[in-house]
Amino acid sequence: MRDTRRLRLPRLSIRSLPGLLAALLLPLGLLTPAAAAASPPDATAAADPVRIMPLGDSITGSPGCWRALLWNRLQDAGHTGIDFVGTLPPQGCGIAHDGDNEGHGGELVTNVASQGLLPARLAATRPDIVVMHFGTNDVWSNVAPDRILAAYDTLLAQMRESNPDIRVLVAQLIPMNPATCAACAQRVVALNARIPAWAAGAHTSRSPVVVVDQWTGFDTATDTYDGVHPDASGDEKIAARWFPALAAQLESTPGDPGNPGDPGDPTLTCTASFRSVSVWQGGYQAEVTVRNTSAAPVRGWTVTLRPADGARVTQVWNGALKSAADGTATVADAGWNGALAPGASTAFGLIATTTAGPAAPAATADCAATPAS
Repeated sequence: MRDTRRLRLPRLSIRSLPGLLAALLLPLGLLTPAAAAASPPDATAAADPVRIMPLGDSITGSPGCWRALLWNRLQDAGHTGIDFVGTLPPQGCGIAHDGDNEGHGGELVTNVASQGLLPARLAATRPDIVVMHFGTNDVWSNVAPDRILAAYDTLLAQMRESNPDIRVLVAQLIPMNPATCAACAQRVVALNARIPAWAAGAHTSRSPVVVVDQWTGFDTATDTYDGVHPDASGDEKIAARWFPALAAQLESTPGDPGNPGDPGDPTLTCTASFRSVSVWQGGYQAEVTVRNTSAAPVRGWTVTLRPADGARVTQVWNGALKSAADGTATVADAGWNGALAPGASTAFGLIATTTAGPAAPAATADCAATPAS
């Protein structure tokens, strides 16, 4: 299917006419010394678009229709100064959008890292922001989370070598439950539980790394057509999760004319990382570290915790617990530990009951920050 992107044609302003006339007269030798002097740059020239690379596997690229939905949602919100980039062309969807992407079906993130495939793709596209949902094929292949996160390290280093100011949105993967891989569902949970801590350690003020929870609220029974790849409702959910995180980065990135943001109201982000402390028959103790990954202070935080294997959080210290019927635990700061300077962290502990076997406890955690007053 052909790419139906809107083409952006350069605008010719009145202030640029002298330069055009000079170019036309130059072959005739009719320029005066004053006219021959170098003209100042046109102050009305539009800024370069912000270049956004969707990076991943078939969930991103084959056809990855959430990209079309995300593109149009950004356009509708006024973020018109953007350019989706990638070495792959559009792959369908039947929706007008900028379809360039870097979603290679079947790729493992560990192979991309070990084979050095990303640098050439970066050189060809020069992204300012990377939107990465990567690791599903590694999980299916039973690659250990340590190796997947090591591959993330490699790719991030290559991104920063290409652009020291690059911004990275990294997904906690959508659930996976294919008929041919009974263990895949829990493997995704195990990897997702590790991603916030990895992002917190990789984050810098110059090159932020922001976690986007694509796992919560996504149902493989209704949001995929095969237990792995999103259907129409899954695409809607993925686009809806990417949108606020990407819009926040665009509002603080030069070049995007839409919603430039208030310099006095910086984007606030935090991460929550889950760590098992001890395990016994029927329960476990764990610790969750909350880190302010913003460039500004926060005065409070709330963590949404979803334990794996049907575990239920029954007790929390250094935080205020609210539990939902589905087992989701919401933990707010205790007041005294809510205020966090940029880069600062705190922690709360918890006790959970479980009927699971000897598998290591795991949970996904999402953090929301409250602005400092």
